[in-house]
Formats: sequence, C-alpha cells, structure tokens
Amino acid sequence: MIFVILLLAVAAFLFYQYGRTIWHPATTKITGKKTVAEVIDLYGEQSRQELEPLFNEKGISYPPSKLALIAFKDKDILEVWASNGASYQLITSYPIKAASGVLGPKLREGDKQVPEGVYQIIGFNPNSAYHLSMKLNYPNAFDLVHAKNEGRNYPGTNIFIHGRAASIGCLAMGDPAIEQLFSLVHSTGKSNTTVLISPTDPSQNTLIPPVDSPSWVSDLYKDIESKYMEITGQ
Repeated sequence: MIFVILLLAVAAFLFYQYGRTIWHPATTKITGKKTVAEVIDLYGEQSRQELEPLFNEKGISYPPSKLALIAFKDKDILEVWASNGASYQLITSYPIKAASGVLGPKLREGDKQVPEGVYQIIGFNPNSAYHLSMKLNYPNAFDLVHAKNEGRNYPGTNIFIHGRAASIGCLAMGDPAIEQLFSLVHSTGKSNTTVLISPTDPSQNTLIPPVDSPSWVSDLYKDIESKYMEITGQ
C-alpha cells in the first residue's frame, strides 16, 4: 500500500513537472489568460526595485539602452550585461535551473539540445506553462542555411527562456528569475536585447567543436567568440 502511494506521488509530481503542456491550458481556461501588461503590472515594479541598485552600482540606468543575456551551457549560468551606449557592464548573473542536452548546437526537432549562437527575443508569453517565457528566434538565418544544406527539414522550433525548473531544449530559470528577466527585457525592448548562448565561457576556455560535429560548427564558435568579445571586451 505504501509503495502504491509513493508510486502515485512520484507519478503526480512528474506529471505536474513535465506534463504542463497538457494540464496548464485547461487550468488557464478556468483562471483566465493574462496579458503582457498585466504581468508587468504584477512584477515590473518589484523587479525594478530589485535590479535598479545593481545597475546603479555599475553606472548604468534602468532600463538600459542595450541588454545582453549570455548563457554558458557548461556552467549553467546566465549573465546579464547592459549598456547605455558606451561599453557593456556585467550587472548580475542567474543560475540556470535546467537545460537539457549536451555541449554542441541544436540540429533537429526532438534532440533536446539547447541551441548555441546569437539570438533575439521575438515574443513574450505571459501564460506560459512554465510561468512566464520569452521566445528566441531559433532557428535563425545561420541555423536555417546549414539545416537546408544538410537536408534537415525540421531543425526544431519553440525555444524559450522560461520559469520553473524543467527543460527539453530551453533555458529554465526558475520563477523569481524569469519575473525579473521578463520585466527587464520588456522595459529595455526586444530589439535592444541580444541573447548569446555559448557552450562555455570564451574568456576562460577555447570553444572546441564536439567530436563528429558538422564542419560549420567551427564558424559558429568563431561567431560566438566574436560577439562575446564585442559585448564584454574580453
């Protein structure tokens, strides 16, 4: 009996954690959908109060004119860099709560890989199954060219930075962090925000393509290193 109860508890937890795309839409129908404006009303001012002192310490206004979110897959860290038109400054960093896959770029739908490259945020989802989310423009032009050249018709899609602590190819930041990031990016503007996802920190390690990776990954890693240096000066 105890074993059955434990089994049911584990099953319920797994369904809650990983079956959100199944049960969350039904819950939203009952509770009602939120708008982006409503989410900003909920979390925007609190996020500003928490983040603005960190910006002030670096001499950067809140919100900044430019923002860069830099993720390192091997360290599960996302750094926040900001600029008011001059050089970028490191403002803060967040632990990435979950990110599936291994080092190396995303190649196809269902490979559970977090992409690597330079991306933009193209949308806000205030009703995400993972609390809040921001959609990346994966696959970008670089991804699409190489997918086409290799005959990969389904390189994947729907890559987000989101809340909670579960991931199958996205960056899961936890709820408090995504509330701050969602509010910060919204205040700064999607077009003023760059997302750089790197296998490792280019200032500490050389970016080496994984064994058996496509030849173009060397060019991708050069682009990542170049963008990282452009943002950080390192």
